[in-house]
Amino acid sequence: MPHLMDYQKIIDSVRQQVLSEKLGGEVASYIPELAKVSPDQFGLHLDTLKGEHFSTGDSDQRFSIQSVSKVFLLAKVLQEIGSDFHKRVGVEPSGNHFDSLVQLEFEQGIPRNPFINAGALVVCDILMSLLPDPKKDYLEFVRRIAGSDEIDYDLEVVKSELVLSFRNRAILNMMKGFGNIENDAEAVLDFYVTACSLSMNCCELAHAFGVFANGGKLIGTDEVVFSERRAKRINAIMLTCGLYDEAGEFAFRVGLAAKSGVGGAIAAVYPGEFAVAVWSPRLNPKGNSCSGFRALELLTDSTKLSIF
Repeated sequence: MPHLMDYQKIIDSVRQQVLSEKLGGEVASYIPELAKVSPDQFGLHLDTLKGEHFSTGDSDQRFSIQSVSKVFLLAKVLQEIGSDFHKRVGVEPSGNHFDSLVQLEFEQGIPRNPFINAGALVVCDILMSLLPDPKKDYLEFVRRIAGSDEIDYDLEVVKSELVLSFRNRAILNMMKGFGNIENDAEAVLDFYVTACSLSMNCCELAHAFGVFANGGKLIGTDEVVFSERRAKRINAIMLTCGLYDEAGEFAFRVGLAAKSGVGGAIAAVYPGEFAVAVWSPRLNPKGNSCSGFRALELLTDSTKLSIF
């Protein structure tokens, strides 16, 4: 039974096994600042809905969460306007690379889902039209759900990524041409890249994802951030679209709702029981953490807990 689970023993064992397997992979070199990260680090933190906390490895080491931020962007836009965002962004898996332009052209500027780059850029555009100070308001939202005022943007990552954001500029301009971007394209790109630069550790990331495991309420206080229905929908999109074009493989092998980022993080939830964040910078060819993916597979195998 879940309440009898020795999570500390399990995650320590998971870490030992993952490190012994030497899974390889490469750090994300297309963002120069990420290429500087020491590649062999590994951290994992798990929070239960009962308020228990379990850590192993480099769980306090900060890293750029990159596309994991897209879940927080979606949560914020749902908090602001609900499902009206669906008029401009779909909820279907893309099956293509996260920065593909081909599908976007074919579907006339409407991104398949909010977790590919095009979809997250539209979400950023919507938030820019709604929020008085998008960067400040967004950062405050993430700090609130993570329970940490120490979370901040990594401006070196922002600078590094903006210089080489040629494909994202192309995506924005294509969508602007189709009428699906309202604000200045360069300003939207700046907000998007800044949002993705959030520097967090596994502990903060797992705490933040607790709200998705807990039906839209903060663990510990049960303060309502958004409705249970919206939490369910966010989890559904994570399951089907959260690991780029490897979401099916992740559902098959792991069985959790999750979101990955090219910084090497994967955050996942088992609704009603726990939220977990794992970080290891070496990525597989799909852009997902090799060790993180394997660790979550071992976790659900060991606990016998998945959503299936």
